[in-house]
Formats: sequence, C-alpha cells, structure tokens
Amino acid sequence: MDEHKRPLGREKNVTDGGSGVHRRGEGLGSGPVGSSDGYSGRGSGSGTNRAVNRAGGLSLPVILIFLLIKFLGPSLGINLGGSSASSADDASYYEESYSQSGGASGAGSLLDALTGGASGGSLAQGGSSSAGASVSQSATSYSKADTSVASGSRQKYYAPSSGDSVTIMLYMCGTDLESRSSMASNDLGEIARADLGKINVIVYTGGCKKWQTQGISSSVNQIYKIENNGLKCLVSDDGQRAMTDPATLTAFIKYCAKNYPAARNELIFWDHGGGSVSGYGYDEKFPRSGSMSLAGINTALKNGGVKFDFVGFDACLMATAETALMLNEHADYMIASEETEPGIGWYYTNWLTQFGKNTAESTLNLGKAIADDFVATCASQCRGQKTTLSVIDLAEFSNTVPSKLTAFSKSLTNLIKKDEYKAVSNARYQTREFAQGNGIDQIDFVDLCNRIQNAEGTALAKALQGAVKYNKTSSNMTNAYGVSIYFPYQSARSVDEACQTYNAIGMDSSYADCIREFAALETSGQVAAGGTASPVSSLFDLLGGGTPSSSGAIGDLLGSFMQGGGSDIISDLAGSALGFMAGRSVSRSQAADYISLNHFDKNALVWKNAGGQKILSLTESQWDLVHALDLNMFYDDGNGYVDLGLDNVYDWTDSGDLIASSDKTWLSINGQPVAYYHLDTSGDEGNYTITGRVPCMLNGSRVNLILTFTSDAPQGFVAGASTDYKKGETETVAKNLIQLKKGDKVDFLCDFYDYDGNYQDSYYLGEQWTVGERIQISNTNVGSGAVKITYRITDIYNNAYWTPAITN
Repeated sequence: MDEHKRPLGREKNVTDGGSGVHRRGEGLGSGPVGSSDGYSGRGSGSGTNRAVNRAGGLSLPVILIFLLIKFLGPSLGINLGGSSASSADDASYYEESYSQSGGASGAGSLLDALTGGASGGSLAQGGSSSAGASVSQSATSYSKADTSVASGSRQKYYAPSSGDSVTIMLYMCGTDLESRSSMASNDLGEIARADLGKINVIVYTGGCKKWQTQGISSSVNQIYKIENNGLKCLVSDDGQRAMTDPATLTAFIKYCAKNYPAARNELIFWDHGGGSVSGYGYDEKFPRSGSMSLAGINTALKNGGVKFDFVGFDACLMATAETALMLNEHADYMIASEETEPGIGWYYTNWLTQFGKNTAESTLNLGKAIADDFVATCASQCRGQKTTLSVIDLAEFSNTVPSKLTAFSKSLTNLIKKDEYKAVSNARYQTREFAQGNGIDQIDFVDLCNRIQNAEGTALAKALQGAVKYNKTSSNMTNAYGVSIYFPYQSARSVDEACQTYNAIGMDSSYADCIREFAALETSGQVAAGGTASPVSSLFDLLGGGTPSSSGAIGDLLGSFMQGGGSDIISDLAGSALGFMAGRSVSRSQAADYISLNHFDKNALVWKNAGGQKILSLTESQWDLVHALDLNMFYDDGNGYVDLGLDNVYDWTDSGDLIASSDKTWLSINGQPVAYYHLDTSGDEGNYTITGRVPCMLNGSRVNLILTFTSDAPQGFVAGASTDYKKGETETVAKNLIQLKKGDKVDFLCDFYDYDGNYQDSYYLGEQWTVGERIQISNTNVGSGAVKITYRITDIYNNAYWTPAITN
C-alpha cells in the first residue's frame, strides 16, 4: 500500500491451535494494566493525555483540561574481582512504565466506540506516518572518529600530555538498578578488573536501599577509591544526602579536586536519565527529591569549580542539544546516549585499561572505545535492544550550533504562522523518537532537520553532525545521528518546564518560542475536535456528532478555552501547565480558520459492505491527516469483555480502503492469546522495527514483556522484560531490559470490563507459562466467544478517533 501512503503494519503469522482467551483466578486489584486508568480519558500512566471533549457548554474543555493535568574495597574486605550478584543482563530493569499514552478522542474513547459513551481516549499513538517529507532510513554508525574542529571554536580546556595525572569521578546513584539487579556492583567489578595504572577512580555511592556488594552502606552515602581489584573506603559516612541534590554533587567534585588533584579530570553520571526536561537521576531513598535538572547540573558543576576533559552519562537519554549547550562551560566533550540504555550499561574494563596504559590518550579515542565496547557488548547480551552512544565536541557545538538553531527555530515558527502546521507535525511525527511510550518527547535533531527540508534545517543538520565526533548505534537503529532535542508531540505537560530550563541555562529563546507555538496549535486542534453529546444509549450504539466545520464555532470554543470561558478554574491549574498558550503569535481566529480547513472528519468513520467484507473508505485528503492506525479487540467471555490491547495489523483493498479484521485471531505467545499493546513503529517497509508490550508478572514481579518485529525477523521475538514503575515513582527513565531465562515463571495479565464498559479489575490471562527453549509469537484463534473490534485513528493534532465497533 506504499503508493497510498498508509501506515506500516506488522506481518501477521496465523497458526493453528492455541488455548483461546480465558481469565484465571480472582481479580488482582492492581489497577488497569492497559493504562493507569483504563479508557477513562483522564490520561495515561505517563500523564500524557491532554486532549479534551466537548459535550455541551463552552466551559467544559477547561474543566476537562484541569482534570487531565491533575491526574495527569581491600581495606574493608570488599573484593570486586567478580560480583556474586546476578549479572546485569539477567536482571536489568527498564523505564517507569510502558503505560499507553496519547491524545483524547475526538470521537470518544475506545470504550465509547464499543458502548456509545463520550469520554476521551487514553491509549498510546503508534504506527507510521502517512504524510510528510520522505527521508530514507539511514544507518548512522561511524567507522572512525572525526578529528576536525570548526574554525572559531574555543580552545579545549585540556590538551593531552604524556605523564598527566588523571582523576575519574564516578557519581554512582545506585537506586533500584542496584538494589534489584546489581547493576552498579557489576560495573564496579568491571572497573576493578581494569589495569588502571596511576589513574584514580573515585566513586561516590548512595541513593540505594540495598547495595549488593558487601560493605557498601545502604544507610549513608560514602566515597570509595577503586584499587588493587577492590574498594578502599575514603569516607565511611557522608551522611544521608539526596544524590539528585546539586549540592551533593558539588561537594563530591570539591572533595576529589582537593584530595586527588589532577591535570585531567573526567566525570561520569551513573543512574536513570531523563534528558532535556527531567535531567539526571532517581534516588531510591529520597524519591521526593525528584531528578537533577539540567539547570541543577549546571549549578553543581559551576560551584564545583573543575573543568572536565569529558562528562559522561552512563544513564538514558542524555545526549541532547540542551545538555551539550549547558555543559560547554564545564567540559570539552560529552559522551552520552540518545536512547534508553540497555541494563548492562557501559562496559568499563577495556577503555580504562587503555587509558591506564596511556594517560595522554586522546579523548576521541577514549570516547570511541567506550562507544564501541558499549554497543558490541549490548549486541551480544541484549538482542533486539536499540543502543546509541555518541561523543560530542562541546567547544565546536557551542560555536557552530546556536546561530543555526536560532534560524531553524524561527523558520519553524514561520511555517506554523503561514498555515504549514501539518508539514511540521508530519515531520515531527516521522522523526526518530527515543523512549517511545514514555512521553519524553525527545527526537533526533538531525533527522528532524532533514524532514523539514528547508535551508535552515540543512545548515543546522550540517553543524550538528560536525560537532558529533563519533557516533555508534546498534544495527537496528536508524536515523539516530548522535544528538536529540525535546520537541513536544505526545504531551504538552513539559513545555513550560522545558522553556524555564532553556532560560536557566542561557539557551536562545527562539527555540522556546517555536515549541510553544507548535504545542499551542496542537492543543487547540484537540480542543476544537469536539466530541459527542449523546448519552450512553445501548451496547455498541453508534456515536453521533461531528467535527465542527465552522471557523466561527471553533473560534468561540478556542476563545473560551484560552480565556478561561468565564471560569476561574484555569488559575487552579498546577504551576504554569498552560503557560505556553499565552502570548502565542498565531491568533485565535487564525488558529480556528486553519483547524476548520485541516480537521479529520469523524463522520466519515462508517463501515461499508463490499464483496462480503466491511471496508472503511476515506478520501486521500483525510488519510493525509492520519498519523497512526491501530486495531483493538475485546473478547466476550460470557461475563464481560477481556481487553486484548492494540495491534498494528491491517488489510487493504487495492484502492487503499481498510478491510475490517474478521478472522478472530490475536497475537499469542506459544499459543496463548495475550494482551498486546503496540508502542512504536520506525522505518519503512524495507527496514523497519516494531515494538510492543505484553503486561505480565515475571517470577512474581510486575513487568512488561517487550516484543520486537523487524524486517529481518518479521515473526518477532521477545527482547526482554521491563519493570513497571508506579505512576510518579520516577521522573527519569531506567536502563533496560530483563532477559528471560529458562525456568522463569510468567503470568500474563489483562483488563476486564463489564457490559456497560466499566473497568472491573485486572486478571491473569490464561495459564502460567514456564519459559523454555521455544518461544513462538503468532496469531491464534481467541475462542468461541464473540469479539468486538474497533480501529483507532490518530490525526496530526494527536487526537484519537475510534471507528464504530464490529461484532464477529
């Protein structure tokens, strides 16, 4: 269906047999596993739902926005030659949640489509864009480091010299990565096995309820030196301090500078990472302290008073333009990952041995060794995980990027002002996104520039690539060029916080203006999408109502929303969550006119009979407004409905019409149908990667199995399992994934709804599975009960629309 620009679906492999859909045992009382509050429309586990419905008075969008946001060592006998704890690749943990997220429905939620209600949808957008600039899927790994430096770049703070003294400061907030799975201990073991020569590796420990290495305190923070294949305790009691407090980092830097002064200093952050908005760290002992923002890191480094050769992040998502611009004052190079890191993290032994033999080794050679070992080790131990690591020259970045970033930002703002929002939205949607499903909203910056396809984007992409001196990615990672940036699409909840961060780190205001304009028009498109005023009449009643076609009606609605609609409830919103809506250069009337001419017509969601099949026929102009398409199936077990999730499997007619699924099969693991939620599709038909999650219990712990389908492995495989953090437990993203082992016990989970569409409870789905040698992913028959299917369509404003339900 390439000529019709339809969303890319996974290949469906139907096999015989299977155990069918059946619940087991009593309700678990755990809350929904499909999303944090089912299909109620109040937002997902990551709090990213921000669209609204209108069902009556003009003040209702304001009320719904409010509801959405509201919910929304030898001396101590510590030997590190080999860790007794389980290896990280057997027990690594991932991000805060794969809970589904996305815009609320312009035509009611999924349950509304099934039952005739009118609440907003709350499931994640996925799939592949149907419009926008065509950019090939490019492999972006380097074979050698780029040693050139753009003219005009400042001199480096450090020039390698033979015999230089070296101090490596490792800021290791162990958190749940260590207490659950020994990740920190494993890395300490890797460091201890290196031949460090005269290098001083000083480690600050804390943030963890239980260290797996005997001797490291879980009650107080400590400072260690790694030497002689073990740990030497330097400070046995540094108090109980939150490691996400900038003052704690500052004190550690000052301690190292005073007690281990060196010509060459390196700083490595170890923990969770959140990137541009959330920054670094999650302290398991001080969860309320939150993360350390980029502004906080900037303050800590400034007060620490040390210039670093490189600052590295053995943490997720920190290779951002914002981080690079902030770090220029403090370091020559940054080594970090655009994507979430696999649980094993950096591999330390080889590059430290290389460094120990030659302390004058160039930083680029060290960075290349770190990246090469990281990606190679992950490839051998973490099949299917996407990995990235880049080395960025901060001096060149600060010299060449800012002026071109300003020009590019202004060009995007002008596109939006000139009624080209759709082009920007299409480019943003198609761009390589990282930590998909978390609502982090970080994308590859070069890829975005390439997809915008204007002169300013071309110039900025060239500058960005010039400053990235080495970039290494896994073979399944495309269009990841080494540096990302925050650009809202999944959620607007972080726009104001991001803009505050930009101001705090001295970033030019033009980019903040750009993302405010984009988020404001996207949110306006969601507000104006409307909904239905029809009450729940009967099971599977078709929805009434339609998208507003009058710019006057939309203008009135937007006016009510942006001005509070006579209600003072806007003032009750937490912080400045809607601050980006103020001061926009696109007027209310201009926004209304644009939206009225560029809206998805939900009245066109009508199934037609054709040749014994039900088909959905939309005009090409309507498909041009579609970003994603997903199939949902509810199974009637005689007492209510089992939610089987969302899958991107489709059939099309030769003319590009959608054919409704009718074979009553669903994704299964070893013949057991499971609740599967599609998360992300990247690439094109010749080179794609599709990921999804299956909620379950793994040996008694709540996780999501991560399934991966690629052009090389279209039948799919289990990449691993990710821990499911509680809502709000951490602002940042943890390293992933847990690798399944033979003998592991897996209990699949599902959500259950009554016939009125009300969430009842979550249950075990099918029988317990003991992991063996064979794992087969296929589609099998769900059983003799009736099924209800509906498709979710996501538009350029990230609105979700549900087709009428079909009973099979």
